[in-house]
Amino acid sequence: MNSTKQLAKHLRELYFGENWTCVNFKDTLSDIMWQEATAKYQDFNTIATLVYHSNYYINRVLKVLEGESLNASDEYSFDCPIISSQEEWEFFVNQALKEVERFAQEIEKLEESKLFEVFSEEKYGNYFRNLLGIIEHAYYHLGQIALIKKIILQKE
Repeated sequence: MNSTKQLAKHLRELYFGENWTCVNFKDTLSDIMWQEATAKYQDFNTIATLVYHSNYYINRVLKVLEGESLNASDEYSFDCPIISSQEEWEFFVNQALKEVERFAQEIEKLEESKLFEVFSEEKYGNYFRNLLGIIEHAYYHLGQIALIKKIILQKE
């Protein structure tokens, strides 16, 4: 399996399961109600905000893979939309998961040599660094989501 296929596989395992950590976004979010997803606990971000933040970078890099310019700012990466119902929460999660699958498909299309080319600008490093960084970043926030979920469910 070449590196682009391996990166796409690693991303899918993070979001859909069968990774060696035995935790993934889809299963972790599947039984969270919208009130829990938007509940503020201490100074932590909400679960919904962390999902948005993780997918913010996936969305922006996906657009680059689809041929657009990089248009991202950390300043906006926590601007989660307001979620006011279970339907809105489920739509939000489903859209995030669909976007991840599109992202994985675009990663698979990359030639292996593309991984070592400059990503957008020299200061961002190469494609490999950015794609792997997005996966690492999402694992970090998945851990936060799992802990916040546990805290919220224990309070109930």
